Amino acid sequence: MNGIFQGLHGTLQEVLAHRLGWSDLREVQSRAYEAATLGNDVMVIAPTAGGKTEAALIPVLDHILKEGSPGVACIYVSPLKALINDQEERFRSFCTPTGLEVRMWHGDVPRGDRAWTDGEPPHILMITPESLEVLMREGILSRDLSHARFVIIDELHAFVESERGAHLRVLLERLDRMAGRHVQRIGLSATVGNPEDVLAWLSGDWEKRELVHIVQPPSEKRFSFHVEQDERKRMEALARIVSAKKALVFVNSRTEAEQVGRALKGRVSHLFVHHSSLSPDMRKAAEVSIAGEGSACIICTSTLELGIDIGDLDVVVQLGAPTSVSSFLQRMGRSGRRGHSPYMAFVLVDAWDLLLCAAVIESASRKRVEPLIPVRRPYNLLVQQVFLEVIRHRRTTRSRLAKDLGTLPVFRGIAEEIPDLLLTHFESEEFLVRDGEMFMPGPKMEAWYGKSNWKDLYSVIRGGGDFRAVTPEGELVGRLDARFVASGGKGSFSLGGKSWTLIKSDESHNLVVVVPGEEAGGKAFWTGGQAGLSPVVCQAVQKIIARRRTLLPLLQPHEEALSRIIDSLPPLNARGIHIWEIPGKRKRDAIVLTFLSRPDNALLTALVRKILGEKKKIRYDDLSLWFQDLSSEGSADIVLDAFLQIQSLSGEEMTNLMRIPPAENWKFGPALPPALLREMASADTWHMDEFARRFSSLSLYKVPAPEWESDMKEG
Repeated sequence: MNGIFQGLHGTLQEVLAHRLGWSDLREVQSRAYEAATLGNDVMVIAPTAGGKTEAALIPVLDHILKEGSPGVACIYVSPLKALINDQEERFRSFCTPTGLEVRMWHGDVPRGDRAWTDGEPPHILMITPESLEVLMREGILSRDLSHARFVIIDELHAFVESERGAHLRVLLERLDRMAGRHVQRIGLSATVGNPEDVLAWLSGDWEKRELVHIVQPPSEKRFSFHVEQDERKRMEALARIVSAKKALVFVNSRTEAEQVGRALKGRVSHLFVHHSSLSPDMRKAAEVSIAGEGSACIICTSTLELGIDIGDLDVVVQLGAPTSVSSFLQRMGRSGRRGHSPYMAFVLVDAWDLLLCAAVIESASRKRVEPLIPVRRPYNLLVQQVFLEVIRHRRTTRSRLAKDLGTLPVFRGIAEEIPDLLLTHFESEEFLVRDGEMFMPGPKMEAWYGKSNWKDLYSVIRGGGDFRAVTPEGELVGRLDARFVASGGKGSFSLGGKSWTLIKSDESHNLVVVVPGEEAGGKAFWTGGQAGLSPVVCQAVQKIIARRRTLLPLLQPHEEALSRIIDSLPPLNARGIHIWEIPGKRKRDAIVLTFLSRPDNALLTALVRKILGEKKKIRYDDLSLWFQDLSSEGSADIVLDAFLQIQSLSGEEMTNLMRIPPAENWKFGPALPPALLREMASADTWHMDEFARRFSSLSLYKVPAPEWESDMKEG
């Protein structure tokens, strides 16, 4: 027993020892306790099921028990309501025996259950950022937040790169103002590529901070690869792997989850589907089933990457290649828990999938994980905060807005003239109206955001325009994509692994009524849900091809299949862009291997079209561009010259060539002037300055076409 355990408050020691059976703290808990008790902001990175939650809770509970608290002492912030629901029981197992109260506050909790009597606040409040925004603007209850000493942010990595993360930063700074001091921040995170940067982002101006990073000791990890092009045989292989086991099957989109669920129906017992478009009740049923006794299988998207506790598993299956190293580590971390060695099975279509998996696993073994890049031009968030301040005070002045918002660290990177430019724009577009020095909500602000007592203002998340699918009795089944509903949703379709038929649509309320259907023949689909490969994975693919082999030990048939893929390509360098040409249908095509990633290749395609012409036929994916029928001769030289021109451009010059994305891409985009939309897209959608530096540093190689392509005939 170490000194930290012995020094804990006696009640907490008793709970840990007698109720939970602990005789000591793990390394992550001891280090987090030491860091937190010194007043540091702390970021904890540890393996899945490594005790991160307890590492945050123990110093918090010890402080409350020793020092007392007249109000809410700790706020636990989660990106998911489901994670709050899942963690509540764990929090209560610590808190209830010590006499401390825990309360949840989010949209699925009835008002009467989440609020409290004035003067009787909970010690720990579990909440989402959007609900915290609402609570902070409630006059009486919000006063109890001024006593907060700690904020625990779970799944911190899920916030950092989004505007929701910037919103969280604003809430943390406002909490400091309410408390009149820095409220300690404890972030719990998966492995990221730049942990020190993420910790600095979390802490803001607070200089006392410490990273607690527990590296998992080397251990045996078992992988199996099942490559089968025929879909029926591939599903048979998947059914054999998960049969009579506790298994998670990860897929890369909601549409694919429903397809696989339909294919395995009748072949696998206790089969569930889990993704973000299903009702909370359907997702909870899947979680309960797999956490219980006996076998169960869940087909899921990234919704089960996060920290919802589902107990021990026999196998984790990845269908297709993971899109990032961080996602792979999260998914693999679901297996091999509590003393068992990790086992992950990959069910793949072809050798290309195998190559991508090898790139992911090699990157993970070298600890090359994607860095997280916070939002740099949070204009969308600034609009939200201005509008919230206006309705909070009913009317407000330019100087009050500057005082309330201008000093927040998240907005410091914004040029001094931007707030005045925005207010002038809001007034000219009637989002705000002015009476002397006072700004008030204008007709456009009320029309766009004023429904349901300004409910839309409390979140920066843009609604997808999806439709709630309910039964005739009013039971929520899930959500359907607006385009799927517009297509008529004819016949039966699968949602949550069950067959449904759409019988009524109410576009005015974004509502459809569904009833159980016959065996699903069609499929529901969702748009915009599948991410491409990360740049880290793309670059690892290039390195494998350049060395002509993977470092992974593979079975001979898989090694041979991978060799055939690599041998079909010309010799490549480990870095740089390679261009060659082949016969096209009518003229000559050009093939370009960039290994940049799908978003960067989309950006490169748009820039090339500005030079070669908008009507040029260019297809792109994660790794390459394909110029079709580019020229009668010299197609590779034409592309090479265009790329050289692009390499000479600055990030600003590239940005000016691009078409501004639709304002509706951002929730508050319609209230922004075009110049700020362009700047926001450049900084946070295209990451244009980084792209310009990276692309201009790459060598361009014109290489001979592979023999099989050289032998292709016209037409």
